[in-house]
Amino acid sequence: MQRRPRLVQAFAQLNAAVMDPAGEVDLGFRRLIGHVASKAAGCLYCQAHTLLGAANFGVSEEKLAAVWNYATSPLYDQRERVALDFALAAAAQPNAVTDELFDRLRAHWSEGQIVEILGVVAMFGFLNRWNDSMATPLEAVPTAVAQRALGTQGWDVGKHRR
Repeated sequence: MQRRPRLVQAFAQLNAAVMDPAGEVDLGFRRLIGHVASKAAGCLYCQAHTLLGAANFGVSEEKLAAVWNYATSPLYDQRERVALDFALAAAAQPNAVTDELFDRLRAHWSEGQIVEILGVVAMFGFLNRWNDSMATPLEAVPTAVAQRALGTQGWDVGKHRR
């Protein structure tokens, strides 16, 4: 991306807007939304970075390790589960968001919060395609966080090896 400075600048603006600290959705949880969207897309690079970001914003190691089992984990409440269900469905190809799912989402989240959640999913749609297509090398710190959280569940760095 650095070979096209205008692309980097535009992406930096999008990232700043999507991850705005003044938003209503918790910053750590926004990273978990990005993680689930990246899991749906299969981007191991973004999976690792979103776990690191979530940890940096206070999400516990136990909750990180349970993210793939959020639907049944007692560490996730109904509000979080429906948001992550929505992220998974919105990131799927083809899109799997149904009217029923959107109604469940609206029962727990305001319209502004839903826009923030979908903003994260959409931004990671771009990042997932970019990093996975380019096989962007994964750095040591996010690799270590992902291996610690999900390595026993089958997470691996894949094509993003240095």
